[in-house]
Amino acid sequence: MTKLSAVSLVVVAMAIATTGHAFAQTGPDVDKAAIAAPNVEPGYTVPRLAIGQPDLQGVWSNASNTTMRRPPSMKNLVMSDAENDHARDTNPSNIRQKTDDNQTGEKLLDGKDLQSGRGYNAFWIDPGSSYSNVKGTWRTSWIVEPANGQVPTKPGKAGNPYGPRLGNGYDNPEERNLNERCIILGTSGPPIGNYLYNNNLRIVQSPNHVVIESEMIHDARIIPLNAKHQPKEMTPWMGDSVGWWEGDTLVVETINMTRGGSSVQISPEGKITERFSRYNKDQVFYEFEVEDPSIYSQVWKGQMSLNAMTGMYEYACHEGNHGLLGILEGGRAADRDGRNISEDGDREE
Repeated sequence: MTKLSAVSLVVVAMAIATTGHAFAQTGPDVDKAAIAAPNVEPGYTVPRLAIGQPDLQGVWSNASNTTMRRPPSMKNLVMSDAENDHARDTNPSNIRQKTDDNQTGEKLLDGKDLQSGRGYNAFWIDPGSSYSNVKGTWRTSWIVEPANGQVPTKPGKAGNPYGPRLGNGYDNPEERNLNERCIILGTSGPPIGNYLYNNNLRIVQSPNHVVIESEMIHDARIIPLNAKHQPKEMTPWMGDSVGWWEGDTLVVETINMTRGGSSVQISPEGKITERFSRYNKDQVFYEFEVEDPSIYSQVWKGQMSLNAMTGMYEYACHEGNHGLLGILEGGRAADRDGRNISEDGDREE
């Protein structure tokens, strides 16, 4: 019996204990049991640092085919092994990574694929090539509540999670969003997300602080423990975070955010709560909860596995940000030609 199968049977056994009956391999009962399964793998002893804290330190990755929202073609949160195999083999991202959309053969790509609007061919991306296994079950989305795996945005409240574009977007760098300016991508959260590449993060602990450093742009969240929030006038890029330990789980509460991580829309009055638990020697179990009544019809929640990695790489976003230079040069070219330029691009009217 494989380790995964053993863990999956533990989840099934828990559901039998709580509902009084067995159930099919997938479905609402399986989803509920998987969500409620223990945060620590049965039989695993959580290691501790010399300072007494549970050991969350290391480099971790959430590279995965699993995404924040559940795809329309997937009904349930949990997939069976057979469903996971089929989803992995037919996932467009995986096909692209293997074959560059069936363009590769004996010859290397010559760049013609970029003319169809693709900024990268598969050589340059590293989004992950398998669905995430969270607490022993294959997951179709990070969102676990609502049960449909969708963000419960109120009607008329959907907006740009990166903030509004100022002016026409082509006159100066400050008119572009924070991503395009390489100031922050929100990969370290809150909440933590997964992207096209650079999905690694490093956790460092001390008696009074925890640091979460993202490989993407090397954003670093410095989280004081057992501290009070800063005055509301202080608006750090990644919000005002404080943390504390509840047993072996690190809890982090973040308020007063300029923007949320993982493309999550959040208002200045919103709050995101995260929980980190050492699931086994190879995984950290990560949970998040988004509360913002001005945007969402309910509190919504997610679960994720962070998998052990050996290290992180340099990410030179500012140094290689030729796109921003090209955007501004396009605006000046339009000015010289006496043409209008808009958010839709540089075009003649």
